Amino acid sequence: MKFVSLLSSGIDSPVATHLMLRAGHEALLLHMDGGRFYPPEENEKARMLADKLSSIHPKKVRLFRSPHEISLSSFSDNANRKYTCLLCKKSMMKVADGLCDMEGASFIVMGDSLGQVASQTLLNLAAVSAGIGHHIIRPLIGFDKIEIERIAREIGTYEISSRDIGSCKAAPRYPITKAEPARLEEEAEKGGLSTSSEKVLEGTEEVTLGRHR
Repeated sequence: MKFVSLLSSGIDSPVATHLMLRAGHEALLLHMDGGRFYPPEENEKARMLADKLSSIHPKKVRLFRSPHEISLSSFSDNANRKYTCLLCKKSMMKVADGLCDMEGASFIVMGDSLGQVASQTLLNLAAVSAGIGHHIIRPLIGFDKIEIERIAREIGTYEISSRDIGSCKAAPRYPITKAEPARLEEEAEKGGLSTSSEKVLEGTEEVTLGRHR
């Protein structure tokens, strides 16, 4: 089966993707281009990680890139900043949901592990998952950081992922850790999440692997 995997330039998502590829599935990697909100090296790191995964799993990996800056701009201008990270993740999942429909994929893969960051508390995971049409698989949910880093080193993604390029400029200093789905939906409506996610999906393009631009 095909799946859409949300690929960041970090350590976790390439490992989660690898585990599902190893199980015999095919990956549509979806990288969200944050534009001015992300470090300029972010896209290149994601491409390098996609190339690495493609070399390990030949002919089973494709890469897509979405103009996520559209959504981040809308959230920053209109929603409560404490909810930015959750709105960001929910928007990514809605775009992944749409890409599943477009490409005939069966499920979505996330690199979440429980409690590792503010957006990965149990309540927040439930809140961002509400309303997503396809099944969401989180292969690393019970892993600790040491286990994830060990696998990353084994498959050769750790060195790429661990390069320090800075952090997202949209992230709040004090993110919400116990969001209720109804409250998150209120902020999503204020932030124009539905409209912006549709625009992001419309702007999603496939990126050629194995050739750096």
